[in-house]
Amino acid sequence: MAIDMPKINRLVPGLIEPVGSKGPAKVTESPVEGGNFTDLLSNLINSVNDAQSEAAQSQSALLAGEPVELHDVMIKAEEAGLAMDLLLEVRNRLLSAYNDIMKMPM
Repeated sequence: MAIDMPKINRLVPGLIEPVGSKGPAKVTESPVEGGNFTDLLSNLINSVNDAQSEAAQSQSALLAGEPVELHDVMIKAEEAGLAMDLLLEVRNRLLSAYNDIMKMPM
């Protein structure tokens, strides 16, 4: 009996192949040309939120005694943590760039 794995896209725009797939996915447009910065940032935030909620659901399922593999729970928790670290680093860089621009003389 084969287990159906959900298709999850990577958070980093350069890595667009779905997790668990065999080979790279076909991409019709470049992530940079496909939308504006607001859409890209919104997609990143939504991806982090989805990863966090999926990790929380798998942890709750494990605590409830459902048949969930411990290593899958740990992997999801680590992926969610790394996704949050990436988002915080992007935020820090954006704030730093904003502050640098504000310090420039007019």
